[in-house]
Amino acid sequence: MEKPDKDAYDAIIIGAGMSGLVCGCYLAKAGLKVLMAEQHHKPGGYCTSFRRGRFTFDAAAHSFGGYAHGNLGKIFKDLGIDNKINIKQHDPSNVITSPDHTVSFWADIDKTIDVFQSVFPKDADNIKRFFNFLTEPDSMSFARIRSWTFKDLLDKYFTNDRIQAMLSFPLYGNGALPPSRMSAFIGARIFKEFLLDGGYHPAGGMQVLSDALAAIFKEAGGDLRLSTAVKKITTKNSEVSGVVLEKGGFVPSLYVISNSDARRTFLTLLGKNNVEQDLKDRMARMVPSLSTFIVYLGVDQAATTLPVSGVNYWYLSQYDLSTAYLSAKKGDFRDMGRYLVHVSPDRSTVIAFMNAPYGSKRYWETNRIVLSDRLIKAVEANTIPGLSKYIVYKETATPRTLQRYTLNHAGSAYGWESTPFQLADPDFRKPSFIRGLYLTGHWTTHGLGIPGVAYVGYDTARMVLRKKTHNCQKMLN
Repeated sequence: MEKPDKDAYDAIIIGAGMSGLVCGCYLAKAGLKVLMAEQHHKPGGYCTSFRRGRFTFDAAAHSFGGYAHGNLGKIFKDLGIDNKINIKQHDPSNVITSPDHTVSFWADIDKTIDVFQSVFPKDADNIKRFFNFLTEPDSMSFARIRSWTFKDLLDKYFTNDRIQAMLSFPLYGNGALPPSRMSAFIGARIFKEFLLDGGYHPAGGMQVLSDALAAIFKEAGGDLRLSTAVKKITTKNSEVSGVVLEKGGFVPSLYVISNSDARRTFLTLLGKNNVEQDLKDRMARMVPSLSTFIVYLGVDQAATTLPVSGVNYWYLSQYDLSTAYLSAKKGDFRDMGRYLVHVSPDRSTVIAFMNAPYGSKRYWETNRIVLSDRLIKAVEANTIPGLSKYIVYKETATPRTLQRYTLNHAGSAYGWESTPFQLADPDFRKPSFIRGLYLTGHWTTHGLGIPGVAYVGYDTARMVLRKKTHNCQKMLN
């Protein structure tokens, strides 16, 4: 490895999403010279907020988990997040309602188990065994489920389709897959982090969290450039040499870390001619996750029928999630009864989500308003009575909106679909054919959700630091 010139960076991070921010903070705190280039005018990716008059909306992510008992708490402690923002847990974190049942997930796991056992008394023993597996798995048991779907795991404990659907619906909402397609390994992680240790929200909105990480990065000496798109990753002798910015030209670097869409990273920024054919063939076969259709509502302060704020309210009209997935994939929304509603902690806004396909520009021009009105009516009928009369502001985001602001392929909400066949591919973390290039975030096939991508960012920083230390020792010798 050639010694870089004095103006080179140790590492350049493409994209200031959650994984890129975490990775950058660790590298900068370790003393590396780091540039982070973000094409949007604010950091955070899906963890951003926006204002419309007196209303503040979380753009996509609206809560997170894994803070008290997972990796996210350790990461935030390492970086000093708790010294900068106030994080509150809402309890219960999630409430799932169907025409027949209502269940809640509480911070006290025994209370959650009691709720499920009271609703499904015939499955009381298996409910206890299922939750025990998720909270206290032995390493061999977890290793065995890597090739399973989440449905395989559920079938080990339950024959009741209704309890399987009630346990799986929040995973369908947070991974855009039914249990018959979702990796059991990823499903179990989402369950532990989002449902059993969930409901966390930073005071002031998700942008506060992203801004705090950006501040920590800059305080450690990091160079954060917003509204700065990367045009190309440059290479020399099968090794990265830096990036070309759309405005600013070539910037040299020892390492390049992409927190961007994997297809964009390899096929556009790196260039098809620099990518091994085998990886191009694999990407052509891989399936991105569904996206999300979001309705943002500003509500009158006199609204009296809003449920408890900060809680995720899920409504499930029927129990066949495989059919729900196929309907969403086709853009068939005749049944609007599969959605999530979240009331902001200050009770000024309501956000409603449902899984949706990328769709054509014409499809969303035709259906955007119709679907938002139908979703509001469904929420009004099943979750928030009289909602319509309290609405004073309305806005929507389609998958094309999400793609425009994040550059995620097809507006994907979670990177590649988390099926067992698209799990933990090493070339999506550190491609073997280009030295010095790393990927981080939910396109790596190694994690999704805020806890998952934050951990990937932390682990990517560790990989870079080990490599840099090794190369420095080689040069000294």
